[in-house]
Amino acid sequence: MTSADPQAGLPNVNRLGRLGHWCATRRRTVLATWLAALVIITALSFVFHGIFLNKFGGSSTESSRAQRLLGQRFPAQAGDEAQVVFQTAGSVTSPPVRAAITRDLAGLPGLAHVVSVNSPFTSGGQISPNGHIAYGIVQFDQQTATLPKAAIQSVVDKALHNAGPGITVVLGGSPIEKIQPFTFGASEGVGILAAIIILLLAFGSIIAMGLPIVTALLAIAMAFGVLDFISRFVTVPTFGSELAAMIGIGVGIDYALFIVTRYRQGLHDGKEPEDAIVAALSTSGRAVLFAGCTVVISLVGMFLLGVAFVVGLALGAIAAVVLVMASALTLLPALLGFTGHAIDRFHLPHLLRKGEAATGEHGFWWRWSRLIQRRPLLAGALSLIVLVVLALPLFSMHLAFTDAGNDPSGQMTRKAYDLLAEGFGPGSNGPLVIAISGQGQLGTAVPDQLRTAMQHTPGVAFAVPPSYNPAHDAAVLIVIPTTSPQDLRTQSLVHRLRSTVIPPIVHGTGVSALVGGETAAAVDSSHGLSHRLPYVIGGVVILSFLLLMAVFRSVAVPIKAAVMNLLSVGAAYGVIVAVFQWGWLGSVVGIGKTAPIDPWVPLMLFTILFGLSMDYEVFLLSRVREEWRRTGDNATAVADGLATTGRVITAAAAIMVCVFGSFVLGDVRVLKLFGLGLATAVFVDATLVRMVLVPSTMELLGNANWWFPHWLDRVVPTLSVEVESEPVAA
Repeated sequence: MTSADPQAGLPNVNRLGRLGHWCATRRRTVLATWLAALVIITALSFVFHGIFLNKFGGSSTESSRAQRLLGQRFPAQAGDEAQVVFQTAGSVTSPPVRAAITRDLAGLPGLAHVVSVNSPFTSGGQISPNGHIAYGIVQFDQQTATLPKAAIQSVVDKALHNAGPGITVVLGGSPIEKIQPFTFGASEGVGILAAIIILLLAFGSIIAMGLPIVTALLAIAMAFGVLDFISRFVTVPTFGSELAAMIGIGVGIDYALFIVTRYRQGLHDGKEPEDAIVAALSTSGRAVLFAGCTVVISLVGMFLLGVAFVVGLALGAIAAVVLVMASALTLLPALLGFTGHAIDRFHLPHLLRKGEAATGEHGFWWRWSRLIQRRPLLAGALSLIVLVVLALPLFSMHLAFTDAGNDPSGQMTRKAYDLLAEGFGPGSNGPLVIAISGQGQLGTAVPDQLRTAMQHTPGVAFAVPPSYNPAHDAAVLIVIPTTSPQDLRTQSLVHRLRSTVIPPIVHGTGVSALVGGETAAAVDSSHGLSHRLPYVIGGVVILSFLLLMAVFRSVAVPIKAAVMNLLSVGAAYGVIVAVFQWGWLGSVVGIGKTAPIDPWVPLMLFTILFGLSMDYEVFLLSRVREEWRRTGDNATAVADGLATTGRVITAAAAIMVCVFGSFVLGDVRVLKLFGLGLATAVFVDATLVRMVLVPSTMELLGNANWWFPHWLDRVVPTLSVEVESEPVAA
């Protein structure tokens, strides 16, 4: 099975090639190590459960300062609240219903971590004007992040168990979100099934199809355990695991696809299995390493935002990418060592392809390349028009965190949200908390003036009378907006209170008033993230320009790549705005109702797509540059480079589109949004951009593509990416 010297006759063998040879010859050790690591990490994840929390506030914002003030001056109210919402066909104030609600709430005090329970019959404003809906407030002693799930669950169980006949009881609030059941696996299964079909069509071999799936899934299983560990130290939202799975499965299958394709090509060229493994890792393995490191570097840029939950999401995605990349570079060569020549043994009739070259004059991609070459201006103009039209909606993008009104309709938090909105108005789901403090005794004059001013502020439905702490040096004023937490008008109200309403009243009094609460925290975080978006985009574009300039020794190529990267991402932004914010095809996607775009999504979309587009860019342009250096004919180089790489780019992109697009079938809105954005961008990037716009512009630029001043050549370091593009028979 092995040659006398597996690396003989391979002048381009590099460290990755030697790593592949080592893994193949010690395949049992490598496989056992990966399985042992999987068992250990999985066992540890069961012992140390992850702590996932939808906490989107920052640490230096006004809302966070308000929260710290409340924790110091109102220690009994430092924790989060949950609402117990009641609905009846009749009046909640009728004696039997009132007695049943009172009895239900009376069973909650004394439960673990419950400080107090506020009944709707002892406080004003908790009974709806129509008399059919009321709610009680359960005050916990801790923030949701540190509140044990068992304590929250006991409150839910008690409240539901004690409900009287004819009374609907649901609970809402951030503590309840923490224990909401989170379905996992259905959408991923659809994406993996689609990837299996594409790989079967590409390879025609069951074993060749199974290797990318197995290596990617094993790495993702380990990534889940790592993410559980990370979540104990960094804020990771509840959808962090699915986001990591989405990215990891997509890139993991693609990375393994490149290596398996090159390995099979080596076998079909007459190499022995170990020689083919060395060749595959020396060439396609290096492309995988470059692509994976690029994605990781771009995700590290998210740390610069300084927002805890964004760092948590980025760490989860980084863990997934690093593990699938390591799996492709170590576990996959070991598995290839086990399969040897048998990789094509179990095949489907009429589908097995023996690695024929894709550059034949009768091949589809050869004909397509010549078609683009004959009409480069027309092809480039048409693709550019399509991209611009797709991107137009992004100019009306509204960035804000969505509220519980976008939760799946079957979840308890969504039912509680809808009942509160029905009975008390949409703003009741996101009250603003005004934390008032003085240097000494506060008095009542300033808090009362603040309440009066806010009662007359447009956008305020009601302001609750202020409550004071025992020392009477601080007060809390609850303000109910007229609009929902995610509404742009609520965002404007927060800014108006801070800039216009509050300052004239507290000026010169020694009193401070900070606007806080979960809604204000979301507004602060959204404001910070949206203002940093241009800097993130600018940094990513500059990084991509420098990397491509170092790789291809050209000025025009990186400029063109940066512009086209912006166009493909802009098209993705436009699609998600049209679907999720405008509601186009909303019933098909199942968005429920229109809502703004979560502000972290454009940031993370851009960084991830930068890495993925660099993969396709390097794969295509490396072959074009290779042909140009061999022939000196730009037209031939562009056409032949496209013809040679068209199959593999299409197959790889199809897998990613299916994996990312499958998340649109799930219930979590933010994952639908993220999945659609990624699927759209990858589809556009691999079709309109790489297959039409890139070759047409390179054809028009001619030899100017490869202009590189001598002084710049001396300054810019050389970054060699050896990529031997091999076709996937699709």
